[in-house]
Amino acid sequence: MREVQGQPLPLGINISGDHVNFSVAVPEGERCWLLLYRAGEEEPKERYEMTEAIGEVRFLALEGMDPADYEYNYMIGGEVTVDPYARGLAGRDIWGKERDIQKHEVRGVLKNGRYDWEGDEPLKLPFHSIVAYSLHVRGFTKHTSSGVEKKGTFSGVVEKLPYLKDLGINQIQCMPVYEFEECGRFRNYWGYGPAYYFAPKSAYAASGDGERELKDMVKACHKEGIEVVLEMPFTGDTSKQLMEECLRYYCLEYHIDGFLLNPYVAPMDAIHTDPILKHTKILVHDTGFQTVMRRFLKGDEGMVRDVMYWLRHQSETKEILNMITGQTGFTLRDLVSYDGKHNEANGEQNQDGPDYNYSWNCGAEGPSRKKAVTELRKNQTRNAFFLLLLAQGTPCILAGDEFGNTQKGNNNVYCQDNPVGWLDWSGLEKHPELHDFVKELIAFRKKHPVFWPEKEMTGMTYSKKGVPDVSYHGENAWRVPLEVSSRQLGVYYSGTDRTGEGDEDCFVAYNMHWLEHTFALPALPRGKKWYRIASTQEGVLDKAEPLDDQKFAEVKERTIMIFSGR
Repeated sequence: MREVQGQPLPLGINISGDHVNFSVAVPEGERCWLLLYRAGEEEPKERYEMTEAIGEVRFLALEGMDPADYEYNYMIGGEVTVDPYARGLAGRDIWGKERDIQKHEVRGVLKNGRYDWEGDEPLKLPFHSIVAYSLHVRGFTKHTSSGVEKKGTFSGVVEKLPYLKDLGINQIQCMPVYEFEECGRFRNYWGYGPAYYFAPKSAYAASGDGERELKDMVKACHKEGIEVVLEMPFTGDTSKQLMEECLRYYCLEYHIDGFLLNPYVAPMDAIHTDPILKHTKILVHDTGFQTVMRRFLKGDEGMVRDVMYWLRHQSETKEILNMITGQTGFTLRDLVSYDGKHNEANGEQNQDGPDYNYSWNCGAEGPSRKKAVTELRKNQTRNAFFLLLLAQGTPCILAGDEFGNTQKGNNNVYCQDNPVGWLDWSGLEKHPELHDFVKELIAFRKKHPVFWPEKEMTGMTYSKKGVPDVSYHGENAWRVPLEVSSRQLGVYYSGTDRTGEGDEDCFVAYNMHWLEHTFALPALPRGKKWYRIASTQEGVLDKAEPLDDQKFAEVKERTIMIFSGR
């Protein structure tokens, strides 16, 4: 090998044949050496002082080397430093095994980027057509009940793709999959905090090659029509330049369909105008939908006006997700089973995790054998899925909610790398009726375009029959029930869209009160009748039961019903 003229950009490494350029930011006044290791060895074979600099960037290039034979680090200010732009790490392929960087036990890998994508490209599914599913790559299949061969890995997710496709999912959202440090006082199971963001986590790869297996997972998902979104929370001290370069890298190198970002950290304006990222799905968490729907679900007063807003709201930048539950907080089963958090096992005296969950235990804290309690919980679970999947925005289901996964009241399982934090797939056998209900509800949503319009409904009339695209009702038709005490709402969706074509008329009656209520149904055009096609009380969907009284509908307590005008 011999030194040749290097370049300051791009930061990190740049490989061209047997020519490798190294570039790293170094604090002013510090000396820097490039350390080269034979692949798999923990003692440097070569050291090169990096003296060429522009600003705080040091750089050099080597010619005549086979990148696959080497790994690298830097020695900066007397300390071994892993390249923050490293595209892969050696020595991190075993989950939970502590490694000492100063002993050269972690090293950057020189990747050549060659991979057969077989013509794959990001799917670019229309935003309004998405039904998303949030998962943790390790926790998704680590439990013995998952039934997959390569548990807790990218390959394990691939083994579950037939299940996700059958459920009706067309986008998965993965918690951090880059090289974070899981070892410490508490296990960092979720992966938040400082990390090597460019390097896929090798411990999530059955083969130890995180780069290849993440690409395999993305390619397999795309073949099934499923997008892949990566959560990239970054830390507050991460440079804006690194964030943008990292997102571009995953778009170009891994064909990632989108990113879930922290808008208080990421440079959102720059990302939205970036020529590569501007057509990528950029998503953020927003607790508005979650808080409003949870409070409405449990019967809080004064929620109707906010429910109306969130049932039809679509972000102008199409970045907000609708979620009833997420990784931070209760699972859906726990949301209807616990009034308070139970995080004692986390070792922080139950002081961690959110205090305000807007949950309701339906009459008993935790597991219960009382029939009245268990039946009410089942009905509230179905109500929650109706609120989520009948809203106009983009729904995202927390993995396992569709079969009643529980964390035993823990609403902050960030350190629970065990069955508490993993999905227990035996829920599919214990609660098959819930899974089937969710599957049918997703199919129902897709069948009826009135629940997933491309643009937000406005309340304007677009058809000759004079009916607004969306209108709101109560026990009296065309009268919005905005009284503080009201816990019921009727929503009428006109089946005719802005083009004059569309779907059946649909009327959804939400009764979150503990009393039965009668809803006056809007009059239909001549020749059409109202049919009851779904009810959370019965847990059935898409039947066609004509109403005896075409003017009124009785809706039982804590029940949501759907009526179709045909």
